[in-house]
Amino acid sequence: MDINKFVADIIKDQLTKAVQEALQELGIEATVVLEHPTEGTHGDYSTNVAMMGFKKVPGEWKSPMELAEEIVGTIKDKDTDKEGGELVDKIEVAAPGFINFWLTPNALLKELDHAQKAGDAYGAGKPDKTMVIDYSAPNIAKPFGIGHLRSTIIGQAIYNLYKFLGWKTIGDNHLGDWGTQFGTLLYQITTKKLDVNRLTIADLEGEYVEFNKMAVENPDLKEEARAWFKKLEDGDPESREIWEKLKEISLAEFNRIYKLLNVEIDYAYGESFYQNMFEQVIQGCVDKGIAMEDQGALIVDLSKNGMPPALIRKSDGASTYLTRDLATVKFRIEKWDPDAMVYETSSEQDLHFRQLFAIVELLGWSSSIQFLHVKHGLYLSPRGKKFSTRRGDTVHLEDVLKEAVERAGKLGKDKDTDTERGGELAKEVGIGAVKYFDLSHHPATNIVFEWEKMFALEGNSAPYLQYTYARTRSVSEKARGLKRDKDKDKKADRPLDSFNIPLNSEELAVLRHFYKFPVVIREAAENFSPNILANFLFELAQKYNSFYNKHRILSDNKTTAKSKAVDGRRESVVEFRLEITQVTGNILRTGLGLLGIQTPERM
Repeated sequence: MDINKFVADIIKDQLTKAVQEALQELGIEATVVLEHPTEGTHGDYSTNVAMMGFKKVPGEWKSPMELAEEIVGTIKDKDTDKEGGELVDKIEVAAPGFINFWLTPNALLKELDHAQKAGDAYGAGKPDKTMVIDYSAPNIAKPFGIGHLRSTIIGQAIYNLYKFLGWKTIGDNHLGDWGTQFGTLLYQITTKKLDVNRLTIADLEGEYVEFNKMAVENPDLKEEARAWFKKLEDGDPESREIWEKLKEISLAEFNRIYKLLNVEIDYAYGESFYQNMFEQVIQGCVDKGIAMEDQGALIVDLSKNGMPPALIRKSDGASTYLTRDLATVKFRIEKWDPDAMVYETSSEQDLHFRQLFAIVELLGWSSSIQFLHVKHGLYLSPRGKKFSTRRGDTVHLEDVLKEAVERAGKLGKDKDTDTERGGELAKEVGIGAVKYFDLSHHPATNIVFEWEKMFALEGNSAPYLQYTYARTRSVSEKARGLKRDKDKDKKADRPLDSFNIPLNSEELAVLRHFYKFPVVIREAAENFSPNILANFLFELAQKYNSFYNKHRILSDNKTTAKSKAVDGRRESVVEFRLEITQVTGNILRTGLGLLGIQTPERM
């Protein structure tokens, strides 16, 4: 998916151009791909183009290493200033034929200045296109289980990333408020003569589980459920009244959980919202000649697409999940005219969305829209099995969030005497830990649910990143206090010592991480993988804490600050290290915010 190009790409473009020109001079046609090495000892950028080029011209050079040396020599001949100009400090060849580039300190410092000036907008894009993203999508009459967490927070992170990159993002919570499961509850409530006004979300789950256990012994009950749903679709007053109450109970529950998660979704249309469009969509399939009858039902033959037939109307005339999604697509196109329509749901729905997108294409709706299913893996029990509401085997999300907050509260006990603030901090830290644990995994992976790992408060965790952010804020606050003291001290007017001191390895490590941030945001968005951003933030926190623990950042009003000559300017060491601290804090705040995780000012 095409995303706005960032200013930070200029560095990569210039290096790519230098390598391409060297290849042209050597008469080699090869695509130059520059990547960030995982190991800092391999430079800031690396390319394997010598190995690719060597395969195309066998016999010209003895080895990829020899070709790599030739390419590097050509680059140096064209740019005698510091082995590649003002951007490159050093170029080296590494076995079996990699070319590694180290950026100059000045290039890194210029990017530091850019990041400082941009503040919270560092890495942001410009308005471009429109995306509708469908995420969370819980089912009415069922409490949030741990499985609902993934779609909710991965979808929100993707929404945040694209919005930051300048897209007009529209979040649509496609509530599951229509379907045979309501026939199940209508059967239970009417047969047992339950007072729907006294039922809770837990009661509804219990009735659903009970029905499915009975249906194992008596499969005919499923026909009863289907008959009740058909009555609901046909507008039966009793069914409608009960169904409306079920929605009311459920939405109150959902909103409470969303508030805990600090998640807000732009729109929440239930499947029932599209009911008056079902027949129109079905007729459209008939008119287009892609629908046919099969044993009283209506299907779309997708054998040419390598898929089984898609059911769009049941033999009893009831709609299907696919019918409702087709109506939803039609509505979204007419309302928002998007460039992309993204669905963040479980990988178990892969066939459904492949069928949906195939029918959309057959109907001619997708010529200017990109449709994409972002598939997330499942939460599995410690035994490696899928949780199931139908079996009554699930972990309620609210229980997980409450436990997380409680554990975070114990961790911060005695640190915050303000009870109200302490409670808010526990929420920010505890729920941040749960979110980060999920988002630090690739969306497609299955996750084994283990309580201890879910609530990780140390190492690669949200609390570690939140603590690092709070540390940067504390340093900045102390710096402001020292400045106020200096303003009262006339001796502070004396000039700074002016002499050059080289950047130390810890400063360089942080600087070498900063400039990757805009690229990482884009990669996380393009790949629909928030874990790429999570991993970057963890590495940044590690590098900053290593710098913080080894070097003094602030000096008091009795200490003369040393100065550093940077690109023709003089900056005090204190001011320089404060700038590193502030940019670290800005990036952590922006990055965690994109992941939907709050950043407390103190911990």
